[in-house]
Amino acid sequence: MRFRPLHDRVVIRRVEAEEKTAGGIIIPDTAKEKPQQGEVVAVGPGARDESGKVAPLDVKAGDRVLFGKWSGTEVRIDGEDLLIMKESDILGVVG
Repeated sequence: MRFRPLHDRVVIRRVEAEEKTAGGIIIPDTAKEKPQQGEVVAVGPGARDESGKVAPLDVKAGDRVLFGKWSGTEVRIDGEDLLIMKESDILGVVG
């Protein structure tokens, strides 16, 4: 299935969290927090302003981004867990 986000929405694949702490302690799955970093998979064409002109998004597919802990809607597409959120929920681009 192909999925194309609309307007100013972005599809993000979470980056997997580390399995160990810096000191070498293994973190069990039950204690892990969901990562707040991901890779942009797809972006919509942009939001329309009051005059009807489309403003393109600042992020593009392949960008690594940071987002808020409770941002986005979790969806499953082709067996893969992804997040769909508005561009305004993205805090910034990493690297």
